[in-house]
Amino acid sequence: MTQAISLLDPTKHADLKFKKPTFAHVANEHLMPVSLHEVMYAATDVPVVFVKANAESNDFQAVMMLGLKPQQNLRVKDDEWTGTYIPNVLRDYPLAVVLDPEQTDRVWFGIREESELLSKEEGVALFENGEETAALKERREQVLRHFEQDQQSRAVLKFLAEKELLIQQTLTVEVKGEKRNINGIYLIDERKLAGLSDEDFLDLRKKGLLGPIYSHLTSLNQIPRLVLAENAL
Repeated sequence: MTQAISLLDPTKHADLKFKKPTFAHVANEHLMPVSLHEVMYAATDVPVVFVKANAESNDFQAVMMLGLKPQQNLRVKDDEWTGTYIPNVLRDYPLAVVLDPEQTDRVWFGIREESELLSKEEGVALFENGEETAALKERREQVLRHFEQDQQSRAVLKFLAEKELLIQQTLTVEVKGEKRNINGIYLIDERKLAGLSDEDFLDLRKKGLLGPIYSHLTSLNQIPRLVLAENAL
């Protein structure tokens, strides 16, 4: 999903149509970003962990683990999604929010013109007679809602980092008889969580964080499912 993003334009993009979604473009993605609003759904299928969004900062991102090594996606087969939950970032593609650093109170909508999910011959039209179709309006509202959830998640993850609840961890798995270490991920430190003061724990509850935290911890039990999936290859 690294194609350039252009501002959505009813003249320039008048002939574009949304094709039926396929997932070839993420077949080599072993991590997929999710908002904290998605954790409880993603956790029913795969592990959800945290990674640093920027190696030099203390900003974190929640991600679905789709594989046990780089360029491995065990939830895409024959260009189809085989998992039980499709993350928002894939539901929104090829649309995206475009930010202007000089106008932080406004957002624009963009589109990845080179996406294989767009066509001029087949699919659902984005525009008709210069006006947005109902399908595009619905997609735009979805993208904006997901963007707002992502922004909220960034602020909350910063709070978790400030409370030192995120701890770097190396996961060790055994795949086809060989040990493999998975580095660069962060987990909620259960001991620090249990040791929080009543005030801080109540703060987590008020921020709606207990659900995502416990879903994340429970999701780690999905790691053996990924091992089984790779062993079956």
